[in-house]
Amino acid sequence: MIKKPRLSFWQIWNLSFGFLGVQIGYSLQNGNTSRILSALGANVEHLSYFWLAAPLTGLLVQPVIGLMSDKTWTRFGRRIPFILIGAIISALAMFFMPNSEFFAYLLPPLFFGAMMLIFMDTSFNITMQPFRALVGDMVSEEQRNQGYSVQSFLINSGAVIGSLLPWALTWGGVSNVPAEGEKVAPTVIWAFYFGGGALLLSVIITALTTKEYPPEEFRKYNNIEEGEKVKTPFKQLLKDIPNTMIRLGLVQFFSWFSLFIMWVYTTSGISQHIWNTEPTDSISQNFNAAGNWTGVIFAAYSLFAALFSIVMARIATKFGRKPTYMSALIIGGLGLLSMIFIHNQYLLLVSMVGVGIAWAAILAMPYAILSASLPADKMGVYMGLFNATITIPQIAAGLLGGIILTTLGGKAILMLGVAGISMIIAGFAVLSVKEHIQTKE
Repeated sequence: MIKKPRLSFWQIWNLSFGFLGVQIGYSLQNGNTSRILSALGANVEHLSYFWLAAPLTGLLVQPVIGLMSDKTWTRFGRRIPFILIGAIISALAMFFMPNSEFFAYLLPPLFFGAMMLIFMDTSFNITMQPFRALVGDMVSEEQRNQGYSVQSFLINSGAVIGSLLPWALTWGGVSNVPAEGEKVAPTVIWAFYFGGGALLLSVIITALTTKEYPPEEFRKYNNIEEGEKVKTPFKQLLKDIPNTMIRLGLVQFFSWFSLFIMWVYTTSGISQHIWNTEPTDSISQNFNAAGNWTGVIFAAYSLFAALFSIVMARIATKFGRKPTYMSALIIGGLGLLSMIFIHNQYLLLVSMVGVGIAWAAILAMPYAILSASLPADKMGVYMGLFNATITIPQIAAGLLGGIILTTLGGKAILMLGVAGISMIIAGFAVLSVKEHIQTKE
């Protein structure tokens, strides 16, 4: 097999630059969905059910997009067309989501907001899935750690920006309390406008600066005979799933169960635990202050993740991907557990150091390990199927979240302890993963 060309740093950077904007949008969704839906009338016990939109759409959309992009060859590339289409739809969805209350003449605001959440999640998935496969398509084995670490850095840089936007707009003088008769704070609305624009612009930059390998070069670099067309039935694809992917699925289950719980319950948890609000409070100044601070600490863990991403490739190369992955998850679990014992909003930033280290590893290590074990001509569909290891645990957390919260006496802060325990279990599950090491291409 002929080796893939060694890419320059900026070529690797441009491969994933669009993910910067995607993550700005995704972080705005993660940090503000509970806030928006609570303002529109959702009870805290029911929030996890609304959040099921994200994993359900991902479970359905990503394998389909992966399979379609595997079979696509256009003048614009193989993955790029799907990335562009998803970005355009995502930007539109980000305009409508925070303005749900103004479409009450069509549907009740809470229902319209839930529909926009589904719409937004679907478009995010259309955009995100090809980015994972694009790196696997383009980089050689020796640059695999670097490729996914750069992607992790850009994802987390976007997350910092997206998470901080409502807080920054408040600092800049935009009102953080809804106007008389309205439900969603202007800071949130304008943050979503900015996020949609940044998403579209960054994806266009990736599309203009990245040239995917044409069919003949792709076949040459991946030892696929010219004219060879492998049509594998979907059932056979499932039977042929690499063992590495199955074992990574166990790690993914507990890590993404943890993340989902964190995203859903942090605002309510710190609002009740630090700002002393009531569970039914969703529009007061204290609740919105807690909502802004959730954005700040989410930005903090993304910042720490971006910084760790800079050195993660070197650490993984020196000590191995598995030890790096396992250690990062355990540190993240301890960070989440520590939030239960903290009553000062600023000390939560210390907890976010651990969460950030875990998040950086979650965004890079599974894909670096997995992509080395996948056949090149089925990279997209298997990356799409692998997304089930992200969505299924979120569905489980969404269905069980309300039940667990009720069992814990309605104390949302204790849900972050549940998330911490789950993340630690994920760390030890890494021990079961068997890596497929490519020695040459």
